[in-house]
This record gives sequence, C-alpha cells and structure tokens, in this order.
Amino acid sequence: MVYDLGMIDRRTDSELIRTALRRSRVVALLGPRQCGKTTLARQFVPADSLNYFDLEDARHLARLSEPDTALRPLRGLVVIDEIQRRPELFPLLRVLADRRPLPARFLILGSAAPELLQQSSESLAGRLETVQLEGFRLQDLETKAQTRHWLRGGFPLAYNARNADDSFAWRQNFLNSFLGRDLPQLGIQIPAVALRRFWNMLSHYHAQIWNGAELARALAVSEATTRRYLDLLTGVFMLRQLPPWYENLGKRQVKAPKIYVRDSGLLHALLGIVNALDLELHPKVGASWEGYAIEEVLKALRPDAAYFWATHQGAELDLLLFKGGRRLGVDCKRIDAPKVTPSMRIALNDLKLDRLIVAYPGDSRYPLDPRIEAVPLAELVTAPDRLQFFRPAKK
Repeated sequence: MVYDLGMIDRRTDSELIRTALRRSRVVALLGPRQCGKTTLARQFVPADSLNYFDLEDARHLARLSEPDTALRPLRGLVVIDEIQRRPELFPLLRVLADRRPLPARFLILGSAAPELLQQSSESLAGRLETVQLEGFRLQDLETKAQTRHWLRGGFPLAYNARNADDSFAWRQNFLNSFLGRDLPQLGIQIPAVALRRFWNMLSHYHAQIWNGAELARALAVSEATTRRYLDLLTGVFMLRQLPPWYENLGKRQVKAPKIYVRDSGLLHALLGIVNALDLELHPKVGASWEGYAIEEVLKALRPDAAYFWATHQGAELDLLLFKGGRRLGVDCKRIDAPKVTPSMRIALNDLKLDRLIVAYPGDSRYPLDPRIEAVPLAELVTAPDRLQFFRPAKK
C-alpha cells in the first residue's frame, strides 16, 4: 500500500497547542492513534532531543526507570508521548509543574482513554489544559479537497492514500487494530467482536436520536450494555453524543442525544462505502454530510457549548451554538440551493437566535432572510473572522 506523505500544514492545531503552552504548565494532546499527535509534537521538540520521551520506545522507557532523576533537570518544553503507558508519572508531573520559578513545561500525548482523563484531571487539577486532536481539518486543506476529505476522513494515512481503494483498506485495518489492540492496551476488556457489531450497527443510526432499547434488542444485550459501549466509544473520540437543548417553551422537546461517528472516513468504512460513486448512491449520504459538516463547524467555530434541538412536532435544528452570550443556529443541508423552511423560522423565533446559518456544499454565499444566510461549508470554516457568524445580522 502506497501513501503520498506530503506534509499538510496543520497550522490551526499547532497554534492551539502554542496558546495552551503559553498559559498552562502541563498540556495534554489527546486523540486516537494515527491522528497525527506525534508528528505535531515533533514540531515543538525533535525526536532526538533529551526532552522527548516516546514510551513505546524501550530506550526511552529505560531513561524513565528513575523518572524524577530523568525529568527534574530538564529545561524548556518536555514531551512525553503515549503517557497512558506510565500513568504513575502524573503525581510527579504535578510536583514538577509546581516549581517556582518554572524551569520546564510539559506536553503529554495520549489516547483518550476515560481512565487517563480521570487520572490526569485528579493529579493535575488546575495545572492541565487539554487539546483534542482529530485528524486533518477542512480549514487546513484547499477548498477543492472537500469531497476527498469527506469521503476519506481526517486520519492522515487515510486522507493521503494514493487512491480510494488504498484509503478504504487502511481504514478497515485501523478499525480492526483499534478494537483488537488499542482498546485492550488502554485497559478496556470488551470483546472486539461485540464492539465491532455495535459500531457497525450504530453507523446505520448515524445522525439519529439515540435509542438504546432498539439497539439492545437488535444486539440481544441489555440496554445498560449498549449505553456502556456508547460511552466507551465516545470517550475515545470515535463517537459524538450531541446533547439536546430543551427549555420550557410550551412544546414537547426531544431529550435524548443525537449520535454521530466523528470521522466521516470511518463512518464510510463501517458502511462499506469505498469511493465517491458509492457515497452518492448510498441512502445515508445526507446523514453522512450532516455529520461531516457538524464536525468541521465545531472544530472551526469552537463554541462555548453546542447542542441540537428538536420538538416532537417536527421542528429541529442541527446545531445550537453558544459563544460569548450569543446564540447561533446552524443547519447542515446537502442541497444545491438552500431555502428557508418552516422549521428554520420556528427555531429562529423559539430559540431567540441572533442568526441562523445554512451550511451547504455549494460555492455562493447569499441571504435567505434578514437573519438567515446560506454559507458554503468551506467558507464557514475558513473565514478569517469566524466570530462574525455569532454577531447579530445587520438589519
């Protein structure tokens, strides 16, 4: 299998790390394997530096056999990769991060195991800032790469594969190794076959309201088991549970989360979608676009909080975003020319939105209403001033 390993400038993620390091003594860069954590970290500290520790390398593990002796003399930025292999380092990092003056800051890399998050937050409370990494962002790619990015997803080796077949094969291998190797290494002892059945079935519920009872019946397990599987795959950044927003509006509102496979390439691997034609003809193409657009909008706009909204009468909104006290609604539509719908008007008024954006795959931005605007997804996520979308529309 051959890959085009041309470098993608991941300037957004690099800047997020730099900003976190300026204000925090310890920064955790968390995400699944193969999403590019190590490559990014080596932009800050080269792999051959004494300040770089890769805990999958026996030589580096040997250097840390006496961790206090190895880490205390270091100055500047220290990188510890695969930190989940040595969770006993967290108490020592707390001590080293509390020194005054502060001789070193720490960038720790790890897979997003729930246990790791709990241990780090308990040991490094008030000292740790977390940066999530999820693969290439659309905003770091050329606009013309949108279809490829949507089909293949953001994992670097999947995106950079020479052709669609190679990319699909890589993603299938990733799913197998993730379930069979990576999760057990994180201490998660659930049979890979059971989790793969759950994940495969959940891909067909992508962009739908969570219905644990229905999945439990289909899998012949308890509803509590399906909930545990859901939370587990959410905790390792494979799934997103988008919470519902509900207020006392005098309407019956949906109060269960909406479920998405976070990486569109993995969703397509689970659904057996190999190439662009397969995607166009698949019944889940609209749901796939919705999930893809939602992920890119959340990564680009970085709201303070994000929800979806739906009523039992049929009104709904894909995203309700809060930032700086403002409310932005986002509807993700895979159509050529969006138009105002009754659902949009209901959401605009009931939720008291400052404005509503319709994100679609076209290339023209145009108003639909004084407070509703159609904006191409690529423009929405790459606009230099993305805070503009949270400002009330000009009357």
